[in-house]
Amino acid sequence: MATTGVIIVAGGSGRRMGGALPKQFMMLDNEPILARSINRIHEALPAAEIVVVLPEEHVELWKNIAARFDVARHKIALGGKERFHSVKSGLAALSEGIRTIAIHDAVRPLASKKLIIKLLLAAEKSVAVIPAVAPIDSYRIVEGDDSRIIDRSALRMVQTPQVFHAKALRAAYEQPFSSTFTDDASVMEAAGHKVTLVEGERENIKITTPSDMLIAEAIINAESETQL
Repeated sequence: MATTGVIIVAGGSGRRMGGALPKQFMMLDNEPILARSINRIHEALPAAEIVVVLPEEHVELWKNIAARFDVARHKIALGGKERFHSVKSGLAALSEGIRTIAIHDAVRPLASKKLIIKLLLAAEKSVAVIPAVAPIDSYRIVEGDDSRIIDRSALRMVQTPQVFHAKALRAAYEQPFSSTFTDDASVMEAAGHKVTLVEGERENIKITTPSDMLIAEAIINAESETQL
């Protein structure tokens, strides 16, 4: 029986990407983005139980797409109104014997095997572990007509997969939904748990816009050249 479960949240509509096809189903280097995300997780955690959470209206579309590609075995759960509800649906689909749960964005298909394993190892000592990277750009906070600089050394950009102790995560998701829940770590914090940061990867981008596709393709090409 698997002791690690992975929930891949694939609820995006792709409005910012443009086009009729949701971005998680778009092709990246001859493979659907969602398929690449699933397979990256499987490569790092071959024994893990994987649940993909999809809007009900996308389930048959995904099944038709997945049938044409080599995609690692996974279950499908139906998404909800907010990410919170989608993750809760994914939790219900995972087996009860799971001890560690990773939650990943479907449109982060470039998380490395090294990063995924590093996060799982860190979760052996911490109840909640998330990858994060320091920002490169400068930031300002806008207050009405005025703005002021923010010390970027105090900021981190949060990524996924985020990894948690299953018992604590399941209990945290029994809370009522709050608009302050921006990710799974924020749900755990609201339940009183400390979140541990682990150094993420700049290549672990979230594909949201057409320019992100170009960046992802460049990263894949660079990875291919390195492996030659």
